[in-house]
Amino acid sequence: MVMEPRPKKLLDQLREVIRLKHYAYRTEETYVQWVKRFILFHEKRHPREMGRAEIEAFLSDLAVHQQVAASTQNQALNAILFLYREVLSLDVAEVNAIRAKRTQYLPTVLTPQEAKEVIQNIGGVQQLVVKLLYGAGLRLCEGLRLRVKDVDFAQHQILVRDGKGSKSRVTMLPISVSEELRDHLVRVKRQHQQDLGRGFGAVPLPYALDRKYPNANRDWVWQFVFPSSQIAKDPRGELMCRYHLHESSVQKAVKQALRGTKIPKRVGCHTFRHSFATHLLESGYDIRTIQELLGHKDVKTTMIYTHVLNRGGRGVQSPLDS
Repeated sequence: MVMEPRPKKLLDQLREVIRLKHYAYRTEETYVQWVKRFILFHEKRHPREMGRAEIEAFLSDLAVHQQVAASTQNQALNAILFLYREVLSLDVAEVNAIRAKRTQYLPTVLTPQEAKEVIQNIGGVQQLVVKLLYGAGLRLCEGLRLRVKDVDFAQHQILVRDGKGSKSRVTMLPISVSEELRDHLVRVKRQHQQDLGRGFGAVPLPYALDRKYPNANRDWVWQFVFPSSQIAKDPRGELMCRYHLHESSVQKAVKQALRGTKIPKRVGCHTFRHSFATHLLESGYDIRTIQELLGHKDVKTTMIYTHVLNRGGRGVQSPLDS
């Protein structure tokens, strides 16, 4: 008697569809967590038994009782709609929940002197990561996911692959960082050769390239620029590999470095990307050029930095200073 395979659990089905669509690992984890919260909110009822009314109740609770930001509520909505449309193949009518109020957000920006002061207080490889965030306008995840082949020393440029929205772009490689980055890669290559000698040295490849090119995952060019200090299991598979640095290690380093300064600002890793864009505007660079370097889909997103230039009151001179 042939035993029929057990049906996959709902969350396993969700992960499978997300991976088929090549979504980022962070997106996968976020969507799974929101679907879990949605199911637990309705006392573990299966989503097939629920519909628009239950989705609206969950989203309204987020806005009214948990007082989440509008972006957080939208993230939850996107995760639940993905579940219904892509996994369960069910169409959900227009959702009319109480929406969280969207506020005008002005990013925190450091002055060039403040940025350098924070960076100087960071030690180890984390300092090099932050230098690229500020010097090239990278998001933290983009900097950590860099592969050796993405850094072009000859052209002084960095190729950011599969950034936000699965878009790729080219940005500059700061000349002042080039030599330090070369020395760093020499050490990383030595470590990689040692890993190969121990039977490791493979890294996960995107879009199932490891099946098309079976030995490519051990090639030097595919290695992460900022590998982890430990060999561990790939979060999306069984491969034992040296994954890239964890985001928290850089975030903690920035937080610790800020404590050693007298800067009265709330600073995170993304602050350096905001500072990169603002300082380029202050230097007179065209906003369309900055849009391309940042990878923004719409120039309206880049326009936010015109409001945080180092000129109080929208650049208008106070009569007291006349």
